[in-house]
Amino acid sequence: MVLEKKEYRVLLYYNYVTIDNPEEFAQEHLVFCKELGLKGRILVAKEGINGTVSGTIEQTDAYIKAMKSDYRFEDMEFKIDEADEHAFKKMHVRPRKELVTLRLEDDINPRQTTGKYLDSKTFFEQMQSEDTVVIDARNDYEYELGHFRGAIKPDIETFRDLPEWIRQNKEQFADKKILTYCTGGIRCEKFSGWLLKEGFEDVAQLHGGIVTYGKDPEVKGQLWDGQCYVFDERIGVPINRVEHVIVGRDYFTNEPCERYVNCANPECNKQILCSEENEHLYMRSCSHECRTHPRNRYIAEHGLTDEEAAERLKIPVS
Repeated sequence: MVLEKKEYRVLLYYNYVTIDNPEEFAQEHLVFCKELGLKGRILVAKEGINGTVSGTIEQTDAYIKAMKSDYRFEDMEFKIDEADEHAFKKMHVRPRKELVTLRLEDDINPRQTTGKYLDSKTFFEQMQSEDTVVIDARNDYEYELGHFRGAIKPDIETFRDLPEWIRQNKEQFADKKILTYCTGGIRCEKFSGWLLKEGFEDVAQLHGGIVTYGKDPEVKGQLWDGQCYVFDERIGVPINRVEHVIVGRDYFTNEPCERYVNCANPECNKQILCSEENEHLYMRSCSHECRTHPRNRYIAEHGLTDEEAAERLKIPVS
């Protein structure tokens, strides 16, 4: 049986390299991407570029070729996923102070300081060693959709909170080999370098991130549970090709769930795992306050009458 090749692809990539004028680069790059017909989100900073874009095979091939013809990006690795359609609605290219927001007093240059790179097979073997701890370098909602079995979930909401959490929990990692991972590798480049500067001696990172790990023909994504959160319309992608274990839990019932929605209160917008049934039952709101918010988007989208909304408000949200 020959599987039909999909017409679209999603590219995930980054490169730490000097870009002298990120504002000008971003403007010109946006025009270039739109001319190609790509859609996606690209961040540009003096320290480099970080992007995810979608397009047809021809469009993404043209983009890769153009980028690699620039000496600054000739060694840049592209992680490629097949897709049925665009993974984004629009095309954005934005200048930023940092590619990943750590806001360190003494910033890390991954070209100079970063943890050891481990390929997928070595990472798979090493994370099963008793003298090793595995730290998830992503946000809490990413972890809740999927993570490596036994990985430590830092009690943080954003990446910039990670260094302080490590300092407060330093004893957990004393005399241990530290492995860290993230979606595509870009956050680990800085985080592992920061760990080395903090005095941790044996620090390694999953080279190419979770996305690369899931494509390794030998490891086949083993010891990954759930899905990998991605920052596009797909939300989650499968990683483990041997077994699929659902780790996500419905916000309201704690039942297995891998479906993310945003709270209907525009001032909250919290991401919650929620079945379609519970989305309607609780008006896609994470709390009573959000359900009763005057700008509740669910009520407007579904044209609920005051009586219908009042009936659903009788159901408590824990």
